[in-house]
Amino acid sequence: MSRFVHPAGDRHAEMLPQERPPQAPADLNRIQPAIWPRTSTRTDGALTVGGVDVRDLARDFGTPLYVLDEDDVRSRMRDYASAFAGSEVHYAGKAFLCKEIVRWLQDEGLGLDVASGGELAVALSVGFPPERITVHGNNKSVAELTRALEAGVGHVVVDSFEEIARLGYLAEQLGKRPKVMIRVTTGVEAHTHEFIATAHDDQKFGLSLGHGAAAEAVRRVLALPQLELVGLHSHIGSQIVDTGGFEVAARRLARLLVEIKDEHDVVLPELDLGGGYGIAYVEGDDAPDIKVLADGLREIVTKVCVDAGLPVPRLTVEPGRGIVGPGGITLYEVGTVKDVEGLRTYVSVDGGMSDNVRTALYGADYTAVLASRASDAAPMLSRLVGKHCESGDILVRDCYFPADLAPGDLVAVSSTGAYCRSLASNYNYLPKPAVVAVSGGKARVIVRGETEDDLLRGQL
Repeated sequence: MSRFVHPAGDRHAEMLPQERPPQAPADLNRIQPAIWPRTSTRTDGALTVGGVDVRDLARDFGTPLYVLDEDDVRSRMRDYASAFAGSEVHYAGKAFLCKEIVRWLQDEGLGLDVASGGELAVALSVGFPPERITVHGNNKSVAELTRALEAGVGHVVVDSFEEIARLGYLAEQLGKRPKVMIRVTTGVEAHTHEFIATAHDDQKFGLSLGHGAAAEAVRRVLALPQLELVGLHSHIGSQIVDTGGFEVAARRLARLLVEIKDEHDVVLPELDLGGGYGIAYVEGDDAPDIKVLADGLREIVTKVCVDAGLPVPRLTVEPGRGIVGPGGITLYEVGTVKDVEGLRTYVSVDGGMSDNVRTALYGADYTAVLASRASDAAPMLSRLVGKHCESGDILVRDCYFPADLAPGDLVAVSSTGAYCRSLASNYNYLPKPAVVAVSGGKARVIVRGETEDDLLRGQL
């Protein structure tokens, strides 16, 4: 059995090879550009984002605190718009949505995907153009579909035979003719966690290509004159860094377009290849080159359609995590530092799985640093944990902090802009943290943090 030796000495016990933690970084104070927001740096030893010192953020807004680098997020919106020029880029609101994000999308000219009536309400509340909204979901209610139709959303992605009939009925009753896309499960196995892989047949989303359900859905939509079938939709999963899956899905969807033309003499003008583009969470992670990905997808679809004598459809992509994930960090205050002899040091902070459930849910990896000061102390193998009454309340399973880490220090976790606030809960009656946007040395609250009064409101 191999032996892991703690950097500070040999007092840590032997570990199985699969349990061996990563090596300590050469410099615990380094802020790796690929992992942290684009404006991140250290000033007088402290982490700054958007020109704002995290110590000032903690003082002014408290902790835990979500911090979003506005310049980073807006620049990534522009990166996607540039890479996919000539195509449609719709931000996947499920990654993180609030009124201010919607305003940024409107400023930068992107569209928006919503997956519930609540997300649609956020977009409409600030006057986002409904024609730039696509409505998703595997079980849209009558109320949600009615609101979408009344608002005049740009597209509805249908996910089942029942929904086709339901939408057709409502469209007829309301005198509307919505543009419809069919969500197709292409059978592509994305190399990601089981719960975020969404294109294999044995899961709740979409209509199977291989089993013929997608072709039958096309027939049913075309049979309803109150629905306008404009394209196909596919989403193969999330946090995907291998572009091969997208290429296979694009080929299969393009072939289905050919089959639709052959059977129905109908040429569909749109093809939505979804999102799921991965980002870097820890050193060594690869994120896809968006320009390379965009060029590759266009080339594949163009070749298949041209070879079949079809016009090339307009492409749509749906990045969420890739836009908002890297620009976010979460700031915590250390409460206790507990050395478990022979194993590791447990660093407990004032948040936990209620503000970031992804580690507990998916086994997600993150990078964490001492943020309020620099330190030359030896690296200390640590596990960053929360304050919840759960042994699985883990934020970062294996990380290194300096051995002089102490209560009252601030630590920051990178790449938390996506799916942390969206999945946040009030477990153990912890209020959800505020979201603060930083830019040009200034900070402002864009989502107010909850209070105990908020937690009690509504209880009788």
